[in-house]
Amino acid sequence: MDMNKKLHTTTFDVHVGVGKDDASGQVALLPENGTVIPGGIEAQTERCCLNLKTVLEAAGLDFDSVVKTTCFLADMADFAAFNSVYERYFAGKPARSCVAVRELPKQALCEIGLIAATE
Repeated sequence: MDMNKKLHTTTFDVHVGVGKDDASGQVALLPENGTVIPGGIEAQTERCCLNLKTVLEAAGLDFDSVVKTTCFLADMADFAAFNSVYERYFAGKPARSCVAVRELPKQALCEIGLIAATE
């Protein structure tokens, strides 16, 4: 049995393992053109979450399936604003790591990766 496979959505790819889905970190890319959404941390967090929703739905899952997230912020001063959007999607409060990093791909302000239980 193949322990890993690549799941394709219309806009994103994610590697899926048996018993869990591990979504590669998503930044605030617009699906139609692959550019980072303009706006501040709230707009970018919203787009990250919508991108992750697309990935979860493609795997037959939803945010209630998420057991762990890893969040990266370009500036920890954005944490409260980031969290105000994040908590609307991750209402089940999965385990989370959140760290500030020097730089994110495409100069994004945030990135979110997740692990979701499939069984």
